[in-house]
Amino acid sequence: MRKRLSLSQTKTFEMEEQPITNPEESGIADELTSIIQYEYASTGQRFLNWLIDNLLMRFGLIYATGYAAGVLLALMAPDYVRTLQLKQALGEDVMGDLILVGAIITILSYVFYYTICEKFFKGYTLGKLITGTRVIREDGQELTFKDAILRSLSRLVPFEAFSGFALRPWHDTWTKTMVVKAR
Repeated sequence: MRKRLSLSQTKTFEMEEQPITNPEESGIADELTSIIQYEYASTGQRFLNWLIDNLLMRFGLIYATGYAAGVLLALMAPDYVRTLQLKQALGEDVMGDLILVGAIITILSYVFYYTICEKFFKGYTLGKLITGTRVIREDGQELTFKDAILRSLSRLVPFEAFSGFALRPWHDTWTKTMVVKAR
């Protein structure tokens, strides 16, 4: 049996109904309706999600991760750190090295934050929790780890953030997920 998944923005998705393993789970509600409705999160809610999550990452997670990465780098590659210090003392430019390390830390923090939050907190990040939205798969199920990491990695595509002004950003379309109102 197939169920229609109807969204408020005139989008309808077909989904396979999951078999009921416990006969007591089928109730009168299942018999009365075969339509499950989810309302897309508004563009404003999605923007607030992005803003809150990015502020948290920039002023919290990335500083903490950067500090930890600096300590690990000093422990694991002391020669590299001494070379940077020597270059800086001689007046040579070390900004390229620092920018590269900073970019790697930022990308890893970004992927880590979204993947962990969206998978292990059942589709919520701090931004989504505050705005009352969550991410789910198009079939209405919770995200798998694969879904969460693919969503996170797809956000790294240049200009992907601008797709957020459309009804469904690229990271939703490519991973067959959607952000819906949870309350």
